[in-house]
Amino acid sequence: MAATAQEVLKMIQDEGIELIDLKFVDIFGIWQHCTFYKDYIDEDAFVDGVAFDGSSVRGWKAINASDMAMVPDPTTAWIDPFMEVPTLSMICSIKEPRTGEIYDRDPRSIAQKGLDYLKETGIGDTVYCGPEPEFFVFDEVRYAQNESEGYYHIDSVEAQWNTGRKDDGAPGKPNLGFKTGYKRGYFPVAPSDTLQDIRTEMLLTMAKCGVPVEKHHHEVATAGQCELGMVFSDLIAAADNVLTYKYVVKNVARKHGKTATFMPKPVFNDNGTGMHTHMSVWKDGAPLFFGDGYADLSQTALYFIGGILKHAPSILAFSNPSINSYKRLVPGFEAPVNLAYSQGNRSASVRIPLTGSNPKAKRFEFRCPDATANPYLSFTAMLMAGIDGIKNQIDPGSSLDVDIYELSPEELAKIPSAPGSLESALSALAADHDFLTAGGVFTEDFIDNYITYKLDNEVNPMRLRPHPFEFELYYDA
Repeated sequence: MAATAQEVLKMIQDEGIELIDLKFVDIFGIWQHCTFYKDYIDEDAFVDGVAFDGSSVRGWKAINASDMAMVPDPTTAWIDPFMEVPTLSMICSIKEPRTGEIYDRDPRSIAQKGLDYLKETGIGDTVYCGPEPEFFVFDEVRYAQNESEGYYHIDSVEAQWNTGRKDDGAPGKPNLGFKTGYKRGYFPVAPSDTLQDIRTEMLLTMAKCGVPVEKHHHEVATAGQCELGMVFSDLIAAADNVLTYKYVVKNVARKHGKTATFMPKPVFNDNGTGMHTHMSVWKDGAPLFFGDGYADLSQTALYFIGGILKHAPSILAFSNPSINSYKRLVPGFEAPVNLAYSQGNRSASVRIPLTGSNPKAKRFEFRCPDATANPYLSFTAMLMAGIDGIKNQIDPGSSLDVDIYELSPEELAKIPSAPGSLESALSALAADHDFLTAGGVFTEDFIDNYITYKLDNEVNPMRLRPHPFEFELYYDA
């Protein structure tokens, strides 16, 4: 992989590249892109950026102040595996072309400001993140919502609900059984696992795109729930890798006539998909989270966790940013709904993995996030909460090492819970965001704009629409 602008330009020449695809992320974690002829990219482009119109990007500029510039990061260069003509892809940050300043609504730039602030505090200089995005691969999806109907339909040849179907969806193709039962999808071999070869292609394609890969496997739910494992990276690279991961997964699935989704809860009555996120902070090449406290954690790590737990309702506005996110965060489906920490309890929102005596491996895992999150915003919100925890020595309280399902209602009521809806998380963010604006990392403008957009375009429109289940409940009232 390239490391400098000069190396990228040499790669373009050596590989006979004709086209350069510049990608950037919007506020909501969706890649946008524009493709340029090779002569348009020179060394100056890596400093001054490439001009574009930002007025049509959701939540960004007004049309009277729309000029913006994409600044490609040479370390993100890879040849796009899904384009017919050889095309070099690079991920960009956004700057104001008139002033040369970073654009304060650009998520990738916000992540960089978070890292700069960490260094300014003197706490640390490096943040490692290990995200674990999960997803479903379906054979078909249909959905619609208008004045006269509202429905969705998903299908998977390996799903539990297809045990009685006459065929597997293709003419003359019989039902051969081996369907995956509800909550029985973890690690089955073929023929129950029908997606081995597709996941292998996804994993190896990710590797070709510069993502450090580790493993792949079927996940717990029926209907094609999967996970690809990637190695941890520094915060910005980890966020870059998440978007590359999603891009590869969706396009490989489509290549095979299937469809992949990172929607947290597309299947009723089975496990949803999350993006558990591991994190640790280092300084001068040394890890800061190993110590002689609970689960071999340092006091610094415990304070960091204290900040995560205190500000978790606000963090979830970024780490769980969809209405559907809160269909996953419910008891009974391995969902981390309890705002507590534990070295073994997976219903706790913060888990301490068992990493042995190696100080470099010591970390915590925040289990609430899902992959509808913009990873730059989710990881940076976690970092800022942890910094606040260290600065203010926030005690995380006692660990949750009991079986949560054995607790009495009185005991359970003492454990704080994650917000039950996107609206509640947005309300928490509105009330508690000083930790995010510290050091100018997030701005009041960004937070206000984010909350307003989410309410106007997701929460309030959902209120206006009848749900199909409401007809079952109320049609004969």
